[in-house]
Amino acid sequence: MRVVIAPDCFGGTLSAREAAGAVAAGWRRAAPGDELLLRPLADGGPGFVDVLHAALGGEVRREAVTGPRGEPVEARWLEHDGTGYVESAQACGLHLVPADERAAAAETAGTRGVGELVAAALARGARTVVVGLGGSATTDGGAGLREVLADPAAVAGVELVVASDVANPLLGPHGAARAFGPQKGASPEAVARLEARLAGMAELAAVRDLPGAGAAGGLGAALLALGARATSGAGLVRRLTRLDDALDRADLAVTGEGSFDWQSLRGKLVTAVAGAAAERGLPCVVLAGQVSVGRREAAAAGVQEAHSVAEHAGSVAASLRDPAGTLAALARDVASRWSQRGS
Repeated sequence: MRVVIAPDCFGGTLSAREAAGAVAAGWRRAAPGDELLLRPLADGGPGFVDVLHAALGGEVRREAVTGPRGEPVEARWLEHDGTGYVESAQACGLHLVPADERAAAAETAGTRGVGELVAAALARGARTVVVGLGGSATTDGGAGLREVLADPAAVAGVELVVASDVANPLLGPHGAARAFGPQKGASPEAVARLEARLAGMAELAAVRDLPGAGAAGGLGAALLALGARATSGAGLVRRLTRLDDALDRADLAVTGEGSFDWQSLRGKLVTAVAGAAAERGLPCVVLAGQVSVGRREAAAAGVQEAHSVAEHAGSVAASLRDPAGTLAALARDVASRWSQRGS
């Protein structure tokens, strides 16, 4: 049996490459005769650069940039064939803010470092810059990035691309502050202040209702205002990693992420994999840290089975003590059942 293993990252515990490796290790223990095709994925958020570097090659460049709280951080971007691939989470990711400091940082975290990464790619002659959005600590409407790229000549003649699968507008109940602010530590009072601040940014008025303007705390709006075009992050990675070629030769697709929940059903990467598998009549299995999607909802998205690492390990705490090991153990058990079906 040929199995495509194409997970996203597992929420701060495993990168997509690590997750794919863990699933493969467990699968081989139960079904050593299966042919495994590993395609770790990302949708523009954490892991974007690593996944594309593994698929495309190119040169990973390291830059000292401004972190979300103003501190220096080392961030990486990928240079490949005249294109710079920037992962915004490298410079303004929520993982860069300690959990006990997120409430305080929710209103002050900035995106200057993302602008510095874009500027670094331009300085090296990139004619196209793709900015992956996701996993940010910020709700500044891209103010920091706009400060760095304030001169219109900085991006003149350059193709800017926003890679994200968040379709939220900048403002309103589904906007950057109200939909995502609480996840970043913002209190209800802070959310109200952030919403008012974003609403007052006249330079974003023309783009604030566009799909994706609310991505990464309004960083999407800032880039759209600079003339960027929007594209699906998952779709871009799907194409560049040649996922479809792998699925064309497969009997089963296995994907996964940290939490398979209602957000997963709204265009996130696992449903993109499931959809691609369904187009070919392939079954798709999800292995996730936690699963809260019902069977009917999962089936409607093209997912035949969804399995929880936490449930298999006995608890969330137990699964987190050895993320790779517990994911591999789950994959081994799932593989044993699928191998019997295919025999």
